[in-house]
Amino acid sequence: MQKIPLQKLDPRAILPTFATEGSAGADLYALLDETVRLPPLERALIPTGLAMALPAGWVGLVYARSGLAVKRGLALANGVGVIDADYRGEIKIAIVNLSEEEQIIEPGERIAQLVALPLPAVAFEEVAFLDE
Repeated sequence: MQKIPLQKLDPRAILPTFATEGSAGADLYALLDETVRLPPLERALIPTGLAMALPAGWVGLVYARSGLAVKRGLALANGVGVIDADYRGEIKIAIVNLSEEEQIIEPGERIAQLVALPLPAVAFEEVAFLDE
């Protein structure tokens, strides 16, 4: 099992948790001083209070929580967030309200899922493609 070093940038931050033993993604939690009100079609950048040190050759992928998307219309503004192995700043979640009603994000609410994966080494090379 690969262990990923995490740092709480704020003592109130909640470490990512896996809901079940079979969960692919670990839940990320909103670190907020107060409730965030998100009008329809508006975006917000929600802090987690966490930073991590992915090993070289790894990537962190941040996905929407399906329950928030289906029940409340909350999605990630960038589709899927990519955390590079050399990024050491705070993990923040860009959320957009795609519903027709104002949505509320509460302090400590589960707002996204984090998946950490190894990446194969690749190189890109230009080639000529022939139609046959």
